[in-house]
Amino acid sequence: MRKNKFQEIYQELSIQIQEGKLRANTQLPSEHDLADQYDTSRETVRKALNLLSQNGFIQKIRGKGSIVLETNKFSFPVSGLVSFQELSVTMGKSSVTTVHDFRLIEPDQFLQQQLQTDSNELIWKVLRSRQIDGETIILDKDYFLKKYVSKLTKEIAEKSIYDYLENELGLKISFAKKEIVVVDCTEEDKRLLDLGGFEHIVVVKNYVYLEDASLFQYTESRHRLDKFRFVDFARRGR
Repeated sequence: MRKNKFQEIYQELSIQIQEGKLRANTQLPSEHDLADQYDTSRETVRKALNLLSQNGFIQKIRGKGSIVLETNKFSFPVSGLVSFQELSVTMGKSSVTTVHDFRLIEPDQFLQQQLQTDSNELIWKVLRSRQIDGETIILDKDYFLKKYVSKLTKEIAEKSIYDYLENELGLKISFAKKEIVVVDCTEEDKRLLDLGGFEHIVVVKNYVYLEDASLFQYTESRHRLDKFRFVDFARRGR
């Protein structure tokens, strides 16, 4: 399905902002100039600018036009449900995924509680580290209920599990509940991550649900303190 014109304009401008081609604190061309540039109406341009504003790319200031806001390529979105592969593309950084553990397991009491299941349900366990620009700074511990993810391989885990789940298995991944805590580094963290001397680590816990509200995945994404910011963008309702 072809995108609406305003969506195409939004996508092009948002990419230019994220890539730094439109720099922070600079002013976008006027609605009139953008309408001429994209050979469209001012109303269509206005829809694209409203979408950019809603998603934190610009601030519309009366009498001054649209100002580009600061974005951070190392930011990890709190409210979004984004795979590491998708995130690494937006960061524009070289990255390597290493699978350290991949197998079917019987859940212990902790995993039974997190996934709201019992000991009879088999679970895929996937332990992966993420190297960005030569430093291993993220450790992802993923657990998927086998009754929803019938098949999984180490080769898939080395690439994008979500791409496989959505495009091969046809799962409709809908939403996640998240919890963010700072904890002491474990021996596993020290063994698999380049901690840079830090004794604590940020843990993002994800409880991921399908379209029918079935909980199918529990994840702990463990991040080195100094390398990632966890951000969201909000506007006060009027």
